[in-house]
Amino acid sequence: MIRLKGMTWDHSRGYDPMIATSKVFAERHNNEVSIEWDKRSLQAFADRPIEQMVEEYDLMVIDYPHVGEASAKGLLQNFDIEKYNNELELLQKQSVGLSHQSYNIDGHQWALALDAATQVSCFRSDLIKSLPISWEALFKLSQNKRVIWPLKPVHAISSFYSIYNNITEEFEPNDKNFIQRDSGIKVLQMMKQISQYLPSECFDMDPIKTAEILSEHNDFYYSPYTYGFSNYSRTGYRKNLLTYENVIDLSGKGPYGTHLGGTGIAISNKSKNKDLALEYSYWIAGSECQQTIFYTNGGQPGNSDAWENTTINSETNNFFKNTRITLDQAWVRPRHNGYMKFQDESGNIINEYLQSNVNEINVIDKLKLMYAESFKE
Repeated sequence: MIRLKGMTWDHSRGYDPMIATSKVFAERHNNEVSIEWDKRSLQAFADRPIEQMVEEYDLMVIDYPHVGEASAKGLLQNFDIEKYNNELELLQKQSVGLSHQSYNIDGHQWALALDAATQVSCFRSDLIKSLPISWEALFKLSQNKRVIWPLKPVHAISSFYSIYNNITEEFEPNDKNFIQRDSGIKVLQMMKQISQYLPSECFDMDPIKTAEILSEHNDFYYSPYTYGFSNYSRTGYRKNLLTYENVIDLSGKGPYGTHLGGTGIAISNKSKNKDLALEYSYWIAGSECQQTIFYTNGGQPGNSDAWENTTINSETNNFFKNTRITLDQAWVRPRHNGYMKFQDESGNIINEYLQSNVNEINVIDKLKLMYAESFKE
């Protein structure tokens, strides 16, 4: 028996499809192969360095900003090998937005997109009939104390980027000067305008908690920036059905520039079973598996064939159709070696700013300095 170990994230969307696909993969190999999966929290998924996992795991479900570090340190097996050239080219064509490309850096593909997501809006269609179409309308809605917004540090910086990219020119991740100072100040002011009317729990809230609250209770009915979770748009998953939609167009560009998320499957460069790991990874990221086993077991596909599947859309309250424009125009955040430390610290700074009287000018100046320093690695 050949045994592989994998690490994914702790939610039915992240864990259940890995278990189901691994079972089928084992059956295809006459049960002479097994893949055992561990899981970590959503926060650990965003934060835990790949370097801490490559010794123990053959397969890892990762967040794409880690690929800069992975490439610099030689932690992962790349996927652009001759045997799979045709499959890799096809997956690139079937990418939803830049999901596939987000795992490509330094000329190599370090993971395959399994799951596509970006920040979108979310609401209870049974409780709200007229959605806000401007920041002013969102402000008025927030004053009614019916808005929640996940602003845990890592999501605070995500929302900052999403708003910034829509109201001005998209931030270029390789620009060591970071963002335009005046526009950054404006984004912080916009966020604080809304956050003063949010429940305090929002500052420690992630998109999963947001979806749980919206789907289980009637106290709140709208979230302006939260990662899409198609599970909550499936009948019977929770008490009430959630609807996900594109974000507000703040500048006439459409729902442009939101913070791309999603997950990719990666292979440790220290794995002793790379051939099997490659076979499994290409299969699970492929169109057929994504539309069937992966999706039916709670996965949120990263393959465009699944996003365009009419049956899948009918079963998910049109989640994929409703949010596709936002995802196709989503923005790939920085991926350089050294960025992850900035992501952690900047999120803390913005989160603290939203709950205090800190001057936004000082916040932006501090972020600009920190960002330039993040390239020193």
